[in-house]
Amino acid sequence: MSDTDVKDVKDGKNGKKMKKGKNGATLFSPMSLRGVTVRNRIWMPPMDTYSAVARDGKPTPFHYQHYMSRAMGGFGMIICEATAVAPEGRISPCDTGLWNDDQVEAWRWIVDGMKQAGAVPAVQLNHAGRKGSTGCFGVGFAGGSVPFEDGGWQTVAPSPIAYGHYAMPRVLSVEEIHGIVAQFRDAAARAVRAGFQAIEIHAAHGYLISQFLDPLSNERTDEYGGDLAGRMRFLVEIVDAVRSAIPEDMPLLVRISATDWAAGGWDLDQTVEVAKVVREHGVDLVDVSTGGIVPNVTIPVKPGYQVPFSTQVRDRAGVPVTAVGLITKPKQAAKIVARGEADVVEIGRAALREPYWPLRAAYKLGLSTADAPYQPQYVRGAY
Repeated sequence: MSDTDVKDVKDGKNGKKMKKGKNGATLFSPMSLRGVTVRNRIWMPPMDTYSAVARDGKPTPFHYQHYMSRAMGGFGMIICEATAVAPEGRISPCDTGLWNDDQVEAWRWIVDGMKQAGAVPAVQLNHAGRKGSTGCFGVGFAGGSVPFEDGGWQTVAPSPIAYGHYAMPRVLSVEEIHGIVAQFRDAAARAVRAGFQAIEIHAAHGYLISQFLDPLSNERTDEYGGDLAGRMRFLVEIVDAVRSAIPEDMPLLVRISATDWAAGGWDLDQTVEVAKVVREHGVDLVDVSTGGIVPNVTIPVKPGYQVPFSTQVRDRAGVPVTAVGLITKPKQAAKIVARGEADVVEIGRAALREPYWPLRAAYKLGLSTADAPYQPQYVRGAY
């Protein structure tokens, strides 16, 4: 959508103009996916906090504070951090999980709180594969693999290829692949019981699903390797399994890296083809990111550098998308939605330093206090 397709509309107490696209969307327009309506187009993407300090996969009061702050700050959907479908699927020993029922109970009060604050709580389900058993601030061994004697474990992957200097993974058998598909299904069912309103499958950033997708990390010669149809089989089976375990009116998202920034590896064209396939299998939105699949690549980082990938996936695959990556300013975010470059913007690192980013954005874009996502207790402190 070009600038000529964008209309100016007045909104808010200051009479300022907001950009509004052909489809009527603005940054603060509601968005419906299946049976869920999200209050605006400003979402919080999943960001690992490595704060399940007991190493049992259970979220803690820290997680309640972390997610509730952003829910009260006005974010539309909050996608909780990469949550492992199995103990060996964690990125670090301090990751959250949904591989047992105790974790369901630990999540429930956090999920309920986010709903009460008006946000849509979602969870990203993940298996780290060869990028698992890594260090973090609570464990040590940052940037490397955690030794067995310090709580680490044997990692797994589609092929015997290590990620950089991480420990060598063990190759998964076909039977084990089927078992992991079932783990995603079971974790999704637990997420439903915990009260989450949307599920995201993590197929990005070099974790297990993207290890299967990428020809640089998948050298299998069986039905889970080879051409694109073989390499995407694992993801498609997980999508089908998760879709079967959640209500028909619950949105299903997939996060994918649109490129690994490496010659001969994963790229935009393959991403578009996968997006088309998963759309047909019941995925409602593709959460577009890039990178993380292979180490030591050069990424041209600058504000909005990943947005063109989102636009291409949206236009070519015919599926709603998010945009993420150094989106920090309200006008920048508003233009992305108004121009049709993405349906949603995700505010990541900026949200870590400013939990109430959407409220400031509403003020900067001229919305009235009544139209901004304030909690009633905080209206008297409005901008």
